[in-house]
Amino acid sequence: MPLSDAPQAAGFAGIPAHGIVPLPLSGEDQARADLYALLSRLLMAPPDAALLAALAGADPILAEGGDHGLELAWEKLTQASGVMDPHAVAAEFDTLFISIGTPPVNPYGSLYLSGFMNDSPLAGLRADLARFGVQRVRGVAEFEDHLGALCETMRVLVTGAPGIRRQPLEHQQQFFEAHIAPWYARCVADIAAAEGANYYRLVARLAGAFLDIEAQAFVVGEALID
Repeated sequence: MPLSDAPQAAGFAGIPAHGIVPLPLSGEDQARADLYALLSRLLMAPPDAALLAALAGADPILAEGGDHGLELAWEKLTQASGVMDPHAVAAEFDTLFISIGTPPVNPYGSLYLSGFMNDSPLAGLRADLARFGVQRVRGVAEFEDHLGALCETMRVLVTGAPGIRRQPLEHQQQFFEAHIAPWYARCVADIAAAEGANYYRLVARLAGAFLDIEAQAFVVGEALID
């Protein structure tokens, strides 16, 4: 299964614009966008039977530069997807992220950065999203600083979207370093360590491995430019 065929989270929409001709994506950028889309989908909602089956039949990831962490995390997730019951995964998702009271994990940047939900980091994020023409879709419950929503935003910055221009690597880096890098590692560690995490422990490991690569690649790219 090409990852580009995986269902994507529909958390954001662009402001319509005209005359935007998308540029062809490189293979590397397409792979990045596919992984961002998949992580967004898995973090915003539990996978259904179709997505689990697609993941179970997916090809291995061969990471460049000998980074076997991503390869192994992908292998574990795809293997688990072949044996997991979708109802069990849905129940696990609810236990981790939507339980009554305070869920074991609240994957929101404001909470990790300031200690409070819907706090000043969210205001800064919304200002940056407005500059890119990205806005929250009416009816979406999650705030824009949800880790899954941020992964979807990164996908849009990489690929562009109707009414939204594809952003240069410099802008992608600025967004990642401002709104994802400072807290994602703590968040995915909390998901992996949460009581009841089974399938989502593997999702968290995949997210951590991929976002680690993104963080390192941005640093290397900046050094090469300098």
